[in-house]
Amino acid sequence: MERTLITDARVFDGTPSAARPHHDVLIEGGRIAAVAPTGQLDGADARRVDASGLWLTPGFLDTHTHYDGEMAIQPGLVESVRHGVTTAVIGSCSVSFVASDPEDCSDMFTRVEAVPRHIVLPALKRLKTWDRPQGWRDWVDGHPLGPNVASYLGHSDIRCRAMGLDRAVDGKARPTADEQALMEALLEEALDCGFLGLSGMTNPWDKLDGDRQWSKSLPSYYSKRRERKRLEAILRRRGAIHQTAPNLVTRVNIIGMALASGGWLRKPLRTTLITMMDLKADSYVYRLTSALAWLTNTVLRGDFRWQSPPVPFDLFYDGMDSILFEEFPTGEAIRHLARDPDARKRLLADPEYRRDFHRELHKKLAPKVWHRDLDDAEILDCPDRTLIGKSFTEIARARGADPIDTFLDLMIEYDTDLRWHTCLANHRPAVLEQIQSHPLTLMSFADSGAHLRNMAFYNFPVRMLKRVRDAEQAGRPYMTVERAVHRLTGELADWFGLDAGHLAEGRRADVVLLDPARLDDGVEEMHLAPFGEGIDYERMVNRGEAVRGVWIGGTPVVEDGAPQAVLGQRRTGTFLEARR
Repeated sequence: MERTLITDARVFDGTPSAARPHHDVLIEGGRIAAVAPTGQLDGADARRVDASGLWLTPGFLDTHTHYDGEMAIQPGLVESVRHGVTTAVIGSCSVSFVASDPEDCSDMFTRVEAVPRHIVLPALKRLKTWDRPQGWRDWVDGHPLGPNVASYLGHSDIRCRAMGLDRAVDGKARPTADEQALMEALLEEALDCGFLGLSGMTNPWDKLDGDRQWSKSLPSYYSKRRERKRLEAILRRRGAIHQTAPNLVTRVNIIGMALASGGWLRKPLRTTLITMMDLKADSYVYRLTSALAWLTNTVLRGDFRWQSPPVPFDLFYDGMDSILFEEFPTGEAIRHLARDPDARKRLLADPEYRRDFHRELHKKLAPKVWHRDLDDAEILDCPDRTLIGKSFTEIARARGADPIDTFLDLMIEYDTDLRWHTCLANHRPAVLEQIQSHPLTLMSFADSGAHLRNMAFYNFPVRMLKRVRDAEQAGRPYMTVERAVHRLTGELADWFGLDAGHLAEGRRADVVLLDPARLDDGVEEMHLAPFGEGIDYERMVNRGEAVRGVWIGGTPVVEDGAPQAVLGQRRTGTFLEARR
C-alpha cells in the first residue's frame, strides 16, 4: 500500500479554524491516515515530502466548469490540476453530454462555450454510446479521470432528447405529456446516479452551433414556466440543486428565480445563479444582487447562492469573436456571420449597420455586461505592429477619426487577426474584497474548459489566496487565510454535498502543497499555450509557481510544480455523488 508522509507543513483543514503549523500528514490507501505535530507519526516505509515553510490545504473545488468536452479527450484536466484543483463540476448552464446524440450535444456546446466543434464532435461520435444518465455514469466510472468530477444534468440536453432539436428550439412548441414525462424520468434517474441536480439557461445570448439550427438560442431558453416548475418540484423534493442563469438582456426573471428558491410553507429549492460581479458597465448590479440574496434567504427563507469569480474578470478577444457581442443586435448579426468572413466585412461596411452599431454602443440605460468603452481596450496583437499596446480610442485620436468607426474599420481590415483585451468586472479592489467575503456567494464561475481563447481562471483559488495574504502582510486584513481556504474548499464541498474540501483523518487524500513565498505576480499572468498533444489549437492558460504538489486520492499528480504523466493515463479521481 502506497504511503506518503508530508512533514512540517502549516496545515489548513478546510474550515475557518486556525491552521496548525509544524504538522505532519500521513497518506495511506488514498485517504488521510493521520495528522499530528511534526515528529509524532511513524513514517516507516513512507515516501517523505519535506513541507517546511509550505502550506498544506485540501484540494480546491472548481464548481462551475465546462470541462465536459475536454474530459472526454484529455481527462487529466491538467490546466486546473496544476493549480491545485482536485474536484471539478461539469454539466453547467443547461448543457451536458448525457442524453442527446453526439451532434446535438456538440451543437449545444461548442459555440456558446467557444470550444472548436472540429475537436468536440469527432470525439463524441467516437466515444458516446449512452443516452441516459446511468450509461453516462458507467462510462465515467471507467474513464481515467484526473481530478474528481461531479455533474449536473443539463435542461437543454434532456429537452433536446425528449423533443428533438427542431422542436426544442421552436418558441411555439411545448412538450407533450410523454416528452415532459421523459424529461422528468431522466432527471430522477440522474439524481439516483448521484448527479448534483439540474442546470438551466434562460439567457438568449447562448446560441447553437452546427448546420441545422445555427444561431438559435439553447433549448432551455424556450422552456416555459410550467415545464420548469415540474422539474423544479423534483429538485425540491429530493434536495437537489438548480443551477441556472437569468436573462441578461432584461434581468427581470431573476425575481422569479428568487421566488422559486423560497421556502415559505414548503421545502426551499437549493438555487445557484450566475453571477455576482462588480461590473464596469453597471456598477449598481453588485448592490442589487447582494440585496436579492439577502431577501431570498432571509425573508423568503430560501437556499440561494450567487456564483462569484473572486478575481478581476479579464477577457481577450480575437476580433469580434466573443459571446459578449451577442448582447446587442448588431453584435448578434456579426456573430451570425462568423462562418462567412466576406459577408461579415460587407455588413461592417454598410452605412445603415454602422449607424445602428453606433446607436447601440452609445445606449446608456440598457442593461449590459460589456462596458463598451473603446478607450478601455488594449490591442495585444495585430499584423500592423504599430497598433499593439494602444486602445481603439487612441488610434482613432491619432487618425482624427471616430473611435467606433475606427473599431469597425479595424475589424474589416484584420478580423480575428486583431487580438485585444479588456477587464469587464471586479476591477475595484475594495468591492472585490466585499464579494470575496459575502456570505451568500460561492467562489465559482471560472468557466474552465470553455471560452478557450477568451479567458483563463484555472488558478482563481491561488489568485484569491494571494490577495488575502497580500492584504494581511500590508496590515489591512479583510479575511484570514484560513477563511479564504475554507471558502475555496470546505464551504463549497459542504454546500454542494460532496466528499471533498476537508483535510482530516479518514477523508479522501485530495491535498495541495503551496509555497506562500511564490504567491507573487506570476500567478496573475495569462498567455496562450498549446491545447495539448495531437490538437493544433492554442488556448489561454495561467501559470505561476505557487503550487508545488498535488495529490488526488493519495496519488501524486503534481510534483515540484510539474504535472505528472499519470494525469489522464491512470484513474486518480472519481465521480463524486451528491449527498442529500
